[in-house]
Amino acid sequence: MRFISKLLINKLAINKRSISNLSFLFVFFTSIPVTFAQSNCGTGGGTTVCLSATGSTSSIDLSWTVSGSVSRIELYRDTDSNPAGRTRIAVPATSARSYSDTAAVTGTQYWYWVKFNATGGQYNSGAATATRLAAVSCPTPSVVPYVQVGGTWSQTGSATVASGTSIGLGPQPIAGGNWATGTWSWSGCGTSGSSREQYFAPSASCTASAVFTDTCGQTASYNFAINTTAKWTNVKYGGGGYVPGLVFHPTTPDLLYARTDIGGSYRWDAAAAIWAPLTDGFGVRDGSHQGAESIALDPTDDRRVYMTTGVTVNLSDLGRLYISTDRGDNWQYITLPFPVGSNNRGRAIGERLMVDPNNPAILFYGSRTAGLWKSSDRGQNWQQVQSLASLQMNQSQIDNNSGGTPIGVQQVIFDTATSGSGSATQTIYTAIAPDYAALAGLSHSVFKSTNGGASWTGINTPLQGYHIPHWVRAQDGMMYVVFTKTTGPGADGPATLYKFDGTNWIPLKSYTQTEWTNYGIGGVAVSGTGSSTRIVLGITNSWGDWEGKPTVQISDDAGINWREIGSATPRIPANEGFTGWLDDIEINPFNSEHILVVHGGGVWETKNASATKPTWNEKVNGIEEVATLALMAPPPGASYSLLNSSGDVGTLVHTDLSVKPTRNTGSNFKNGLATDMAWENPSYIATIGSAHWGGANPGAFYSTDSGATWNSFPTLHPQGLTNQQDFSSLAVMKANHVIWAPSNSVPAYTTNNGASWTYSNLPALPEGWGRSYRLVADRKNPNKVYAYDSGGGWWGPAPKFYSSTDGGSTFTASSQFANLNARPEFFGYASMAVNPNAEGHIWLVDGHSIFRSVDSGVTWTKLNAAASIWGSNTNSPDVYGATSIALGKAPAGASYSAWIYVIGVIDGVWGLHRSEDGGNTWTRINDDKHQYAGMGNLAADHNVVGRVFFSGNGRGIFFTN
Repeated sequence: MRFISKLLINKLAINKRSISNLSFLFVFFTSIPVTFAQSNCGTGGGTTVCLSATGSTSSIDLSWTVSGSVSRIELYRDTDSNPAGRTRIAVPATSARSYSDTAAVTGTQYWYWVKFNATGGQYNSGAATATRLAAVSCPTPSVVPYVQVGGTWSQTGSATVASGTSIGLGPQPIAGGNWATGTWSWSGCGTSGSSREQYFAPSASCTASAVFTDTCGQTASYNFAINTTAKWTNVKYGGGGYVPGLVFHPTTPDLLYARTDIGGSYRWDAAAAIWAPLTDGFGVRDGSHQGAESIALDPTDDRRVYMTTGVTVNLSDLGRLYISTDRGDNWQYITLPFPVGSNNRGRAIGERLMVDPNNPAILFYGSRTAGLWKSSDRGQNWQQVQSLASLQMNQSQIDNNSGGTPIGVQQVIFDTATSGSGSATQTIYTAIAPDYAALAGLSHSVFKSTNGGASWTGINTPLQGYHIPHWVRAQDGMMYVVFTKTTGPGADGPATLYKFDGTNWIPLKSYTQTEWTNYGIGGVAVSGTGSSTRIVLGITNSWGDWEGKPTVQISDDAGINWREIGSATPRIPANEGFTGWLDDIEINPFNSEHILVVHGGGVWETKNASATKPTWNEKVNGIEEVATLALMAPPPGASYSLLNSSGDVGTLVHTDLSVKPTRNTGSNFKNGLATDMAWENPSYIATIGSAHWGGANPGAFYSTDSGATWNSFPTLHPQGLTNQQDFSSLAVMKANHVIWAPSNSVPAYTTNNGASWTYSNLPALPEGWGRSYRLVADRKNPNKVYAYDSGGGWWGPAPKFYSSTDGGSTFTASSQFANLNARPEFFGYASMAVNPNAEGHIWLVDGHSIFRSVDSGVTWTKLNAAASIWGSNTNSPDVYGATSIALGKAPAGASYSAWIYVIGVIDGVWGLHRSEDGGNTWTRINDDKHQYAGMGNLAADHNVVGRVFFSGNGRGIFFTN
């Protein structure tokens, strides 16, 4: 017979995710019922007895069957199969059918017989053999938790993700067997079944429980804590702002980045056909770094990205270099020794930041104020290239050059056809703007180095006093260089494109000023080599759209002949277009038919550039760059979801949050300043706005059909056309009853839809920046309206609250509010909202604290909740404690009839916070990955519980359910 004696527990298996911390192992001994049985029968006297034997760690267990009758049973054993010399070990009862031989020696093989008396004599069963097993060490199992988020596994038992985000759980045992031989069971968070790895998308916070059973029958369990945060979605507009630059990776198809001037940067997700935002994790302290002046890619490592940030050129706020090794999903930054101006003039110039293709540890940066800089350690440390120039402008020089936005060093061009050689590129060109050249005493606008930047030689150029916004090198080494007189955006002419072979400048395309036009050249891109080089140009300061107007010029013979492929061409959508600020243009390095051009509202592309009339598609899905100035959510029953007053696009009425709104004030407004509706009749909407430069100035509109059409008021507030700064306010008490507070003006009201306006009795405000009354109407009583004077700045007088019970004619100041020490602040740092379900319930934030009144503003309570974070500046905090507030729908049975939302600092953490109990407790509902470099205006939905709207810093509007 063949006998099996084997340890039943496999050795501990180590997964590819290494396990570094083992729990204490408790070894114990247990009986493992493993059968090594032989069964044999014997017959006599009309009776058959069959015996079997099974070895375990504690005994050898015998069992037998009897067919017939027996009068006596005896059990024998021996250490061999020969029954001679065997030993009797027991005489069990004739009814017994089992026996445990605990005296058997571990590891010894025994043979057993049953001797039985039946009719006619004594007989034997067949022999059965077994071995008593050695005790087995069985470690107590323990579970190591692993969680997968965003495709990456981490050894942790908890995770915080946005609601609806896919997540994986893949725990491992560290003792008692491996996951392949043990079994699993799951419950909670939508997990189920016996698969070790579980994948799900939690919609709410939950606990997932895993139970592992090892081959010893022991169990270990683990509870995974999954926390969800709100999932934020952009309210759709699409574009809405300037995209100064696009950067393709030279060796990886479809890897494309876009930088905006105020609204973050993006990476194109080709699979999803959407721009993925890269800077939404920037915090409120990073607000001045939401715009990017330059992006550079490592041509030898497509995961490494560099981005310089800083919205305005000022020595008190130095630029930053952000570095990512995962295509912008995560960033680290270092502070640069000079300022950066992503929203200053000339912001499309460049790219200023370049990576040496042969030695990618080397970076050069053309700064606006401090000359050329070099890093030899992938951006960690920077040194000024003083062999070119040593000037670093002081603040006075900055303020007095180029309107306070100096241009400085514009270009860095590596003249090489190789990549990844490991040796620094030796031949480098750089272009210097007239402002820096004059201050630094440089005699040329173009310089060349043939020793990696150690020394520079001036190059004579065909034009002097011009800017060089773009300079590209073709594959054959030919340079194509744009000279334009001004900086842009939308640079004026005259302008000329030159071909430069290192010695000779050959003009290819020029624009000179005429009586009616003054075109410039912004972007240039090339593809191919030699006489068949394709060149495309973005023509700037070229407004409108008609046949023959230069917008995008193309040449397929290296600049000898040109034709227009942008104007009067098919466009999707047909009612949109691109014109004016075409300051950058790119050709896909893997498809020369694919051309992209930027403008003041986003990006357009064509994929059939060789056609006589190429088709252009707007490529803005995912880019949301509208700067929001005010938001208002309508009551239940309205035919729309949100009123949006924004910069550059006017007033918008959103009927579908996933579609660009068609109800808007069109070109009548440049900036929508404030909008409100009649609560009992939300089809009546009133809005105020400012005019486009040089355009008509309507000042205000009203609509009686929910924004489908708009009408001018017969008359306007007396200061309605002169005081149109962003800090203006408006409230609608009921249809045709409106109160309007232009900036720095006494509010005036109308009861006849603008046929006449009457000043309220509110006191005049001193002239000053950021000063106005903030107005809000009581939603339960249309005769009540409230006004707040925030003081106009930290230096201003104490804030004051006023209430009116006669529709805005007469206001009374709250003397009790004056005793609560609200801090004076700018208009934009204060906010006020009412509970639409409770008359006289007013909520207010002064930039630092939260205040509440339940008696129409007569008395107030200051909540002990929000608090600003202060640094060394005693006038302005590092982080404001409470800057915007809104009230929205609460679920049935809630302790307070509205949920309250505040942007600010609660429990020391800045973010968007919600209270579900009237301000007693608060919960942060965003997370660190969703901070948007600060949040602005708030509005809370009155139809959907938990839905709140807010504006990101240059990132449009977001909402969540």
